[in-house]
Amino acid sequence: MSNIIVRGANRLQDLIEGFKAIDFLAPLALRLYLAPIFWLAGTKKLEDIDSVAAWFGNPDWGLGLPYPEFMAWAAALTEAGGAILLVAGLAVRWIAVPLMVTMVVAAYTVHWQSGWQAIHDLSSPWPSANAEEALRRLDISKERLKECCNYDWLTEHGKLVSLNNGIEFAATYFIMCLALFFSGAGKYFSIDHWIRVMMRDRD
Repeated sequence: MSNIIVRGANRLQDLIEGFKAIDFLAPLALRLYLAPIFWLAGTKKLEDIDSVAAWFGNPDWGLGLPYPEFMAWAAALTEAGGAILLVAGLAVRWIAVPLMVTMVVAAYTVHWQSGWQAIHDLSSPWPSANAEEALRRLDISKERLKECCNYDWLTEHGKLVSLNNGIEFAATYFIMCLALFFSGAGKYFSIDHWIRVMMRDRD
């Protein structure tokens, strides 16, 4: 009986190992998922870089960062340029590092004080201290909207939620970039792969 279990487990393991032939799909999926996120973040900053720099530098209503003009340009170009490199699969390990730095800075300076969750949800792990009160007020707002407005029309394309703006998304993107740093761009559908192939042919 134990031999049957061992042989069955080995066959299942062999089946799983067979998927290594298409393991390039994982980094490809990460790249294509992250690219539009960073592209939108970067290009929005470039559209009004002066306002971004002012927000970065102002200690009263902004982030109070040093060298705000440099930081604004660095963030915008890293995100927009990083998106292009991710799609092309070029210098993916190199661009993953500044993208991770950008996510750390965003998490610490913008989202940290709000805790973990991006959207208030008491059923999820690590709800913020004010999540219960925020959701209570959301419920009150929904009831009032139902009384005075066409609530079905308001929520036809999405539910009303209470934004917490925690570090959840920044942390998630950081982890995805970290995975790309270790895995690289993947085979076949990346310029990095074909550069490696050509360099090996020259050896």
